Amino acid sequence: MEQKGGAGASEATGSNPTDRGKAGCKRTLLTEARGIPLSVVLCGANRHDSKMLMDVLDAVVVAVPALEEQEQRHLLLDRGYDTSACRQLAVDEGLIAHIPKKATREHPIPAPADPERHPARRWVVEVGHSWFNRFRRIQTRWEKRQDLYLGFVELTACLIIWRKLAPLAPIRKPSG
Repeated sequence: MEQKGGAGASEATGSNPTDRGKAGCKRTLLTEARGIPLSVVLCGANRHDSKMLMDVLDAVVVAVPALEEQEQRHLLLDRGYDTSACRQLAVDEGLIAHIPKKATREHPIPAPADPERHPARRWVVEVGHSWFNRFRRIQTRWEKRQDLYLGFVELTACLIIWRKLAPLAPIRKPSG
């Protein structure tokens, strides 16, 4: 039987274009406004981020509350997601996509002070990746099997969520 996908796809590895073609793994992360992870998906390092958008949106494990009448949900993405497929996917999911346009010769990226420039919001996801990289077991993938590594990544996500939300919970004093 022929294997579907590229070599290493079943183990979420692929040739890393920035590391002499060594096998590498990429985490695609979806966060809420403060950088707390909502979902994480693994793929090979050679896979484009825009191809993983549907997977990362489907991987959200927390039930999303129903929208109020005037409420809207927004999805902020970087220039790598500037494709018609990603924009259509956001519409299909009921999200308002905020994706800066890719630079072209006719329309270069505006200067940082230009009001036409799309505001930088990528730092929220970068903070989430930084929190993951503080765990040595996650920063470098040692596991050969994708399911084992994904388990450690998900455990790390639980620890990050707990560390960020625990200080917000009210402390109850024992009665008596």
